[in-house]
Amino acid sequence: MTHDDIEASKAPLIEHLIELRQRLMRALIAIFIAFIVCFYFATDIYNLLIVPYERAAGAEREIKLIYTAPQEYFFTQMKLALFGALFIAFPIIANQIYKFVAPGLYQNERSAFLPFLVATPVLFALGSMLVYFVVMPLALTFFLSMEQAAGEGRAAIELLPKVNEYLGLIMTLIFAFGLVFQLPVVMTLLGRAGLVSSDTLKTKRKYAIVIAFVVAAVLTPPDPVSQLGLALPTLLLYEISIQAVRLIERARAAREAQEAAADAAE
Repeated sequence: MTHDDIEASKAPLIEHLIELRQRLMRALIAIFIAFIVCFYFATDIYNLLIVPYERAAGAEREIKLIYTAPQEYFFTQMKLALFGALFIAFPIIANQIYKFVAPGLYQNERSAFLPFLVATPVLFALGSMLVYFVVMPLALTFFLSMEQAAGEGRAAIELLPKVNEYLGLIMTLIFAFGLVFQLPVVMTLLGRAGLVSSDTLKTKRKYAIVIAFVVAAVLTPPDPVSQLGLALPTLLLYEISIQAVRLIERARAAREAQEAAADAAE
């Protein structure tokens, strides 16, 4: 490569770096604006996240959460604001990523990429809803069942969760379920790239079952409700992934047969 070739290659690289910086700045600005809004409504959002606890405890029980350090609830609100900001700003972040990579894609690749871009937040939202409406209330019901009323020779054992620990629990579950619900997207992309096949996924099903329960044991609290609540949907999503990859294989085979017929006709 000559000196002129090296100098000519610098310009496209610098242009890409400048564009990348602009995309990152727009994504960060979106996160910052969403963070300010979420921090302003942090108390309201937190009260919304307490609803699963209220459902598990029952209407007759007074819900009480505590914090044991003066700054604890303030930092909890900041974590909550960042959590909400990432969730709200995700469409903008994904849009900036797509606009950065789209010029390097063919038209058919762009049309194939868009459905996955839409499916990602939808599946994450479905996982979050499963946590909010099903898994979290069941898990808290399990934890509340361990309470003990005071009596002769027995001390009162009552659940008084800390604000940061409760937020950490529900955020961990939401992220865990949201990420696991991306399994069909990941497997479908791998199927389109030819890296996995439906037959391979079927033969590896027994390993997937073991991995699903191991991941559930690592990502969720040590109670059977949460672990089953993550492992069982994961296995269902794995079966959906097999069917999605099979559809891609059929479409690819039909396209190749059509191209072969067209070549033979010529």
